[in-house]
Amino acid sequence: MTVAAKGWRTTLATLAVTGAAFAVACGASTTTPPAATATSSAATTAASGTAAAGGGKIAADIGKDDKAGLTGAGSTFAAPLYQAWAQDYGKIAAGVKLNYQGVGSGAGIQQYTDKTVDFGATDLAMTDAELAKAPDTQHIPMAMGSIVITYNVDGVTAPLKFDGDTVAKIWLGKITKWNDAAIAALNPGVKLPTADIAVVSRSDSSGTSGVFTDYLSNVSADWKTAIGVNKAPKWPVGQAGSGNAGVASGVKQTANSIGYVELQYALSSKLPFADMKNKAGKFVTASIDGTSAAAAGVTLPADYRVSIVNADGDTTYPIASFTYILVRKNAASCSNAKPLVDMLWWTFHDSTAQKTETSLFYAPVPAKALPQIEASLKSLQCEGKPILPQS
Repeated sequence: MTVAAKGWRTTLATLAVTGAAFAVACGASTTTPPAATATSSAATTAASGTAAAGGGKIAADIGKDDKAGLTGAGSTFAAPLYQAWAQDYGKIAAGVKLNYQGVGSGAGIQQYTDKTVDFGATDLAMTDAELAKAPDTQHIPMAMGSIVITYNVDGVTAPLKFDGDTVAKIWLGKITKWNDAAIAALNPGVKLPTADIAVVSRSDSSGTSGVFTDYLSNVSADWKTAIGVNKAPKWPVGQAGSGNAGVASGVKQTANSIGYVELQYALSSKLPFADMKNKAGKFVTASIDGTSAAAAGVTLPADYRVSIVNADGDTTYPIASFTYILVRKNAASCSNAKPLVDMLWWTFHDSTAQKTETSLFYAPVPAKALPQIEASLKSLQCEGKPILPQS
C-alpha cells in the first residue's frame, strides 16, 4: 500500500533518515509525539488493558524521584519508540537521562554482554549460545512491530502485493526483474517495468534481519536450506545499508529497489509498502491490528523467547515480532538498575506511554501477558535485594 492511500502521518523523519542514535535528558525535550491519525480497535483494547492492569499497589510513577544516567544499545526497529518514551518519561522523572544507541540488535547484545551498557535491545531473542555468555539475562517483551516490504519502482503507483515465496526468490536472486511472471501474477493490472530489481538489505547484525530471515525460513524451503535464520546473513544479492534507516534511505535513493524495514521507517520516509499474503491466504496491510493478531494465539514461554512470524489467522500480518529489552536478573549495583526497572514498570502501566506506543504504530504486548511480565519485573534484583515492592 502507499502511505498516501491511508493518510497515515509521518513522524520522527530525521531519526528514520539519518540514524537511530540519541541521547535524551528526560524532562529537557519539548517534543511530544503527535497522536495517530489512524485508529485501531485492537490497539485501543490492548492499550486500555495495559494501562488498567495496575500492577497491584505499585504506582506507575514509582520512579518519579529517581536520578540516573541510563545507557542502552541495540534495536533500530524499536528506536523510535524508546526515543518517544524517554521524552514522555521526562514529565515523570526529570532526573533520569537515557542515552540509547540504535546500533542494531547484534551489537546491542554484544555491548550488553560486555556490560558496557545498562540494557540491551533486540528484536530476535538471544540464542542459547548468546545466553551462555550472559546467563543472568532477563528478556522483557516491550512491544510488537511489523516488518514491511518497501519499494521504489519506476512508474508504479498502485499498491503492490507479495507472497513469501516470491520475496524469498527475490532475495535469493532467483527473481531479478520487476516484470517477472511471479510478481505479475500477484499484481494483475499493474504495469511493471522490465527493470532489474535492486535489492537492499542490512549490513549490520540486526534483529530486523533475524525476524525477516525467520519469516523467509518459514515460507521457503529453499531459503531455510540456503540461508536460514540469521541476524547477519551473507546476502546472495544486492546492496546493504546500516540500520533500518540505512535500508529506508537506500530504497528511497535507488530506482527500482526493494527492501525490508520496520513499519515506522517506511511511514517516516514516505515509502510505499506491500500487502503481504498471510498463512490463511489473505493479503494483509501492516497495521497495529494485524501485528496484534500475530500474537493472539501465542502462549508466551517463561523466558519470552518466541517467534510470531507466519502465524495463523485471516487478519494476521505475517512478518511481525516482539521487541525485547535485556536486563540483568541481579544487577551488581542499584544506582542504575532501580531507575531502569522503575522506568520499565512505567511503560506498561501509564496511559500516556501506551498512547505513544500506538501513535507510532507499534502494538502493545497482549493484555493476557501482563501478569507474567509484572512477575518478571518484580523478580529483578540489585545488590541481592528485590528492586520493586513485593506486596
